[in-house]
Amino acid sequence: MRAAVISVTERGRALSERLAPLFDADRFCYRRHTDEGASAYDDIMDITADIFMRCDVIVFICAAGIAVRASAPHISSKLTDPAVIVIDDCGRFVIPILSGHIGGANQAARLIAEHIGAQAVITTATDTGGHFSPDSMAKANGLIIDDMDTAKRIAAAVLEGKRIGLYSSFPCVNIPDDITRGEAEYGIAVSEDRSVKPFPVTLHLIPKNIIVGVGCRRGTPTESIAACVRTALGDIPEERISAVATIDIKADEAGLIGYCGSIGAELITFTAEELMDAQGEFSASDFVRSVTGTDNVCERSAVCAGGRLIVKKTALDGVTAAAAEKDITIDFARTCI
Repeated sequence: MRAAVISVTERGRALSERLAPLFDADRFCYRRHTDEGASAYDDIMDITADIFMRCDVIVFICAAGIAVRASAPHISSKLTDPAVIVIDDCGRFVIPILSGHIGGANQAARLIAEHIGAQAVITTATDTGGHFSPDSMAKANGLIIDDMDTAKRIAAAVLEGKRIGLYSSFPCVNIPDDITRGEAEYGIAVSEDRSVKPFPVTLHLIPKNIIVGVGCRRGTPTESIAACVRTALGDIPEERISAVATIDIKADEAGLIGYCGSIGAELITFTAEELMDAQGEFSASDFVRSVTGTDNVCERSAVCAGGRLIVKKTALDGVTAAAAEKDITIDFARTCI
């Protein structure tokens, strides 16, 4: 998780030192109050503009108005904006001001408050009322929200005291009282099938549980890897990919790293020995084994990453790709950060 802490005063600088280890965060301190472990800045508007879209969490130790004005020009969507949190420089209050649910600001604020002995000030209505939040649940369980307008309607229905229906293709645990397995006007459908509509107002939550295994020649461009993966996946949307897996000798492959960055997926690598220990029936190539030490990279790496193989090896322009699907359990008590 990419995090940054921006402070303005000397007290803020000292507090930023206490926060940095919590998120392994970069620190940005006003030039008159900086130290060797932080980067100095002169204009808070400039440093915010520089890091805003590169961070998952930004913590401002300053007045809330400063943080609002610095962040406002860069706000785009609750689906992509970072979590933004404000702390007074005395360290008494921790206030999430942006991306409380999907960005995880609310939970991050709670963690920070516990770490420094402060009070987390949570203002989102579902949290203050102790109710189910569809976007928080989706974020925590790695689910894709199909329609934010419908998500808002579901959240509003919760606040009006309506029970929300649940349809799920996957096991669910810790289901709150707001949720019913029975009939309902508003409901959520956790399924890879977007055509499922069990409720008059249905919010589709799509699982992000596909692991793509990739093998490629040295120097293969990102575009070639993307084309092979899309061909292999067929009707499976690329947005469902949670990770890309390969052999460890490809850990520094620029094309693979670029592809992972383009879809926001983690790159996972395994040794040849680990790949050969994978259980299942795989395509085998003596040539691949002579070069890499394993007879198959794409299928074996997808399985090693924790999935069951659902798409066998596809080869295209020097790239091989396969896909596995992870079994998941939806936990309504799971938190984001």
